[in-house]
Amino acid sequence: MRLPRLRLPYPRLLQVVAGFATLVSLASVALAQSYPAKSVIVVVPFAAGGPSDVIARLLAEHAQAALGQPFIIENVTGAAGSTGSGRVAKAAPDGYTLVLSSVSTHVLNGAVYPKLGYHVIDDFTPVIQVTSSPMFIVARKTLPANNLKELIAWLKANPDKATQGFYGIGNMSHVGGVYFQKETGTKFAFVNYKGANPAMQDLLGGQIDFIVDLSASSVPQIAAGTIKGLAVTSKTRMAQVPDVPTTDEAGLPGFHMTLWNAFWAPKGTPKGIIAKLNATFAAALADPKVRTKLADLGQEIPPREQQSPEALLALQRAEAEKWWPLMKANNIKVE
Repeated sequence: MRLPRLRLPYPRLLQVVAGFATLVSLASVALAQSYPAKSVIVVVPFAAGGPSDVIARLLAEHAQAALGQPFIIENVTGAAGSTGSGRVAKAAPDGYTLVLSSVSTHVLNGAVYPKLGYHVIDDFTPVIQVTSSPMFIVARKTLPANNLKELIAWLKANPDKATQGFYGIGNMSHVGGVYFQKETGTKFAFVNYKGANPAMQDLLGGQIDFIVDLSASSVPQIAAGTIKGLAVTSKTRMAQVPDVPTTDEAGLPGFHMTLWNAFWAPKGTPKGIIAKLNATFAAALADPKVRTKLADLGQEIPPREQQSPEALLALQRAEAEKWWPLMKANNIKVE
């Protein structure tokens, strides 16, 4: 026997849909109100003691005090941060597994590792950008060039003879060097190191000529006068080394790049939970003590209007549009 088709009047159908949407919204609000009901795992896909790890621990401590549940840091290293990030991408979207990571893992790795098994943007829910720090173009103390214009002129006069240190295929120091070549029309050799510290040691020893470097490793050496700080890649000078000009001031306008850190959750995490986490971390970033500690690490905090999940997603997409074509054109990848 064939059952008659149920026909709802159109206004009634709209009421049903609206009612369902209201129930979903109320459920999300209720879930957010009770969150967190247990410990929250914060994955840092880099070794303990590094900048991302220190930032994560500082903000996790504040979140734990504010929300009344432990925020436990787990350092899950490997494959330039993709091991830890991949774990979070595949975790349950319930707000109890987060990742604090950077432009390297959540933009650059999308081009470096074609077979990641997850999408660096689409498989995460953005929570909040928390910090950023500029890169520095630094040179050995004995280099003939004393400013950025002189470096570019020296490189053009000595094609393929200079060496730039970097640390890791597809790392920002590597991509920054390729970007520098493209923007200046220069040619030089790349020397790959296992980390920023070994690269800096060789720069101090005069074994390499320059680095597009992290502020954390370059600023102390610039301040000590052991290397030449030729330019900072931000739009404003850095307070710790105010004599180092921006790339705009130094003769390479528009050459901007920053290493930023942010929190993400797995794709599909409820909006109410994301909003609660965003508000919690934003409150931490507004705390004067937290701001001072981050400034001591050479980290800058984005304005509040740039701390929304939507702003983080827009930043990711803009960075992908900027870096992925450059990386593809120069075959920067690891199979």
